[in-house]
Amino acid sequence: MYGKLYSSCLYGIDGVLIEVETDLSNGLPLTSIIGLPDSAIREAVERVRAAIKNCGYQYPLQRITINLAPADLRKEGSSFDLAIAIALLTTSNQLVLPSQERTLVLGELALDGSIRPVPGILSMVDLAKRQGFTSVILPYDNVEEARLIRGIKIYGLRHLKEIAPVPIAESPVSTNAATIKLKDYSHLHISASSSERLNQKRTVSPSLSEDFSDVLGQHHVKRALMIAAAGMHNIMLVGPPGTGKTMLIKRLPTILPPLSEEEALEVTKVLSAAGQLKEAPLGLIADRPFRSPHHTISTSGLIGGGGIPKPGEVSLAHRGILFLDELPEFQRQVLEVLRQPLEDQTVTISRARAAFTFPAQFMLACSMNPCPCGYLSAQAEEQRCICSPARVAAYRAKISGPLLDRIDLQVEVPPPGDWRKSGASPTSTEMQAKVMAAHAIQAKRYANRSVRWNSQLSGTFLRKTIHLNLEAEQLLDQTLHTLNLSMRAHDRIMKMAQTIADLDHEGEILTAHVAEAIQYRQLDLNLF
Repeated sequence: MYGKLYSSCLYGIDGVLIEVETDLSNGLPLTSIIGLPDSAIREAVERVRAAIKNCGYQYPLQRITINLAPADLRKEGSSFDLAIAIALLTTSNQLVLPSQERTLVLGELALDGSIRPVPGILSMVDLAKRQGFTSVILPYDNVEEARLIRGIKIYGLRHLKEIAPVPIAESPVSTNAATIKLKDYSHLHISASSSERLNQKRTVSPSLSEDFSDVLGQHHVKRALMIAAAGMHNIMLVGPPGTGKTMLIKRLPTILPPLSEEEALEVTKVLSAAGQLKEAPLGLIADRPFRSPHHTISTSGLIGGGGIPKPGEVSLAHRGILFLDELPEFQRQVLEVLRQPLEDQTVTISRARAAFTFPAQFMLACSMNPCPCGYLSAQAEEQRCICSPARVAAYRAKISGPLLDRIDLQVEVPPPGDWRKSGASPTSTEMQAKVMAAHAIQAKRYANRSVRWNSQLSGTFLRKTIHLNLEAEQLLDQTLHTLNLSMRAHDRIMKMAQTIADLDHEGEILTAHVAEAIQYRQLDLNLF
């Protein structure tokens, strides 16, 4: 006897369609799973056997072969358990699937027959819709996440016993069989669409616990952060301990615009594939990610990895911010792998059988001390720097020139002076309004193009888009030769100048905009 069902697994952050074929033949009772399964899938035999027996069904006492096709694709995870169980029950004539529906089956089985959630449901249900499936059977705990994909029936199961409540009077196969009839949860969508829910979240003001008005003084740093947010430029803050570097960067998300619906779906799929989706009942993720890994992170943890690679921190920060606090404390080889994602905005991880590509379009925000003791630029007598020039040079050498070249804004954060007289501090809401106005200008300028932010400009399109007047061009050329800057730094200064002009609502780039962009290259200017 032969049967076939469809299931899916994750390959990167995308779902892959898998055929679950079962063959029952005479012989000694033995169950074999073939098709490059990992250990979790091979162990599914015992989970499925126990679940079927504990739910009152009969596990076939025959020679059973289960093939996961395509056979040359390595599979991992526990999402095939439910598909294997239903395939065995239908092949042994204990259940009959509705013939009018093309169904994808996902879920992990417990020994008592209860069904546990699996990661990556959003990507797999999206695959089912694109492949023409009419319904998906999946764990009840994944229903809210699956409902984010419209236009497909969602059947949620808590237990294996729920799949056959209605007996068939006349079955073409067996009078003892039962048809699968489940409750359809797909029509229970929240009344507001995903875009409406996103718009509702846009009206919520930044959290009162994290607002730029909490940071007294440091107005030039706030200006730099606003420029970084307006053009999605990478930024580094350099200064002694206690000057507010971390506090300032942690408030950076409060001035970024919410995600568009397309971006929200991308971010939600990445989190779903990584098993970190926590807000499915609220709809698509509306807030931009903010990831802050510890400096002991490994290369695989930052970029992604594994036998079948999973997203790393750079992908989890997609469309958001990756914050590296105390940048020189990270291992040098870990930092060097950031160079390619910062340029290409994707991460490609190659394995023997395939290459996996993950999205990695993020803003890099980092902080560092000017020297190992941290007080190189401190003014107070009791905080005099004790580091030798050799120690300072070795400390800064942990950050390579090519990586530093990719950081647009390098801003000094000095100890605050008389902060009580620094004047009123702008709130996050006021700063966000200016940032969103600059984004609107860029959206109009780059309409119908793949580019969305000034920081994404490159090559010929950069030269055609950004035009400097003669005085500004001469200032930039003189700076380029005096400081021996690279052409990458030259282009990044041009892009920053365009962002500053957008913030100031200027139709053209002025010399003052170029001069301000140049002074943000503090490490190039050797001011520390």
